[in-house]
Amino acid sequence: MRAALRQRIRGWTRPRAPEGLPAQLDRRRIYVLPTASGLFFAALLAAMLLGALNFNNNPGLLLALLLAGAAHTSLVAAHLQLSGLRIEAVSAEPVAAGGALHLRIALGCADTRVRRGLRIACGEQAAITLPLLDARGATAELRLPAPRRGLWPLPRLTLSSVQPLGLARAWAYVWPAQSLLVYAAPEPQAPPLPAAAGVQGRARPSRSGEDPHHLRDYRSGDALRAVAWKASARHASLLVREDEQQQAGELRLDWQQTAGLPYEQRISRLARWVDEAEREGRRYALALPGQPAIATGHGDAHRHRCQRALALLPREPAHA
Repeated sequence: MRAALRQRIRGWTRPRAPEGLPAQLDRRRIYVLPTASGLFFAALLAAMLLGALNFNNNPGLLLALLLAGAAHTSLVAAHLQLSGLRIEAVSAEPVAAGGALHLRIALGCADTRVRRGLRIACGEQAAITLPLLDARGATAELRLPAPRRGLWPLPRLTLSSVQPLGLARAWAYVWPAQSLLVYAAPEPQAPPLPAAAGVQGRARPSRSGEDPHHLRDYRSGDALRAVAWKASARHASLLVREDEQQQAGELRLDWQQTAGLPYEQRISRLARWVDEAEREGRRYALALPGQPAIATGHGDAHRHRCQRALALLPREPAHA
């Protein structure tokens, strides 16, 4: 019941639908309510006022009124922590299902006020607190779980603050009209790439083979067995052997090559083959059911296009 009530209340708050960015917070979409400490403070003030009036204690009455004025001012100050705040952009690089999306939120200010203790939350999944935000703006990063492939509609972002006294909480919602892409999880123990079509291509450098061709600087992801340890010791830096071998022809990764596997496993296997072909520097095409084949290519943009097509395949097809 509590969750249902909270969901209904959120349905009354602004924005009521996804919105484009940048979005600026104004007084019509900022909400302020006392915190638990604020409610206790209010009860304490009520007791002080009642005692001062009962015993006709003017100093006590003056103190209670001064504290009430300070508490009221803290409500306004909490509102001003969010007023004029601007969410300029939201982005995240695609990751494989089972990983974590790194959601980057670019923040700016429409004035020169300094904000402190600004908390940004994405649903119930992740939250971060920025200790200081000035007119130069800042970028916050949230880690969001990505349990399944496909387009993940971005939920509401909640921006809140209990500054300066912790007696009131001001909050506002931002609902970016965009979705985050999650790739299909590659199959952990996939078989080797299928045989290439056509004849063998010309010889070109690769990281596998027997005869060293030349040495190059170590790059992240290189296998340790390819490191030339003696040469690295002489040069005081890691060097890797690049060998000369025959490269196979162009690959065609086809949905029919995974026949007999469960539907989601077929997608995972093709996702693994795309990564393997890219890692080996091979040119490859991808053919999926119900859509035009992706032409032969290579590189980050081609890999993204193939992985996106796999991620967006329907979940419950009439037939696989």
